[in-house]
Amino acid sequence: MIDTLNVLAALLTVGFGLFGFLAPRYTAAALDLVPSGSTMGLSELRASVGGLFVVAGIAAIWMGSDAGYAMLGFAYAGATLGRIVSLVMDRPPLRKLAVFAGIEAALALWLIGANLGPAMP
Repeated sequence: MIDTLNVLAALLTVGFGLFGFLAPRYTAAALDLVPSGSTMGLSELRASVGGLFVVAGIAAIWMGSDAGYAMLGFAYAGATLGRIVSLVMDRPPLRKLAVFAGIEAALALWLIGANLGPAMP
């Protein structure tokens, strides 16, 4: 069961990443980002929101280890931390932030807890 949920979480990560990687304009709109004056913002979305998550998800599946899945969880924990800091400092739309932060926090808790929990040596 844990292995199946790990793979599903990693595939979800790849799926999220594919939006940023293949459809950065759609992703920018979904994240309330507006590219202006340069296409560098689209490049950043393809890299940080896209390719990074696509490869991290694929790598976790390829490695097939607790450490690989836990590391994916730590990436989500970092994203959740960024959302919390943004909540305090930037005051983004609460509903949208809560959805993204909730998904990221749930994936972080699962991937870290299931793979580095008490059963680990």
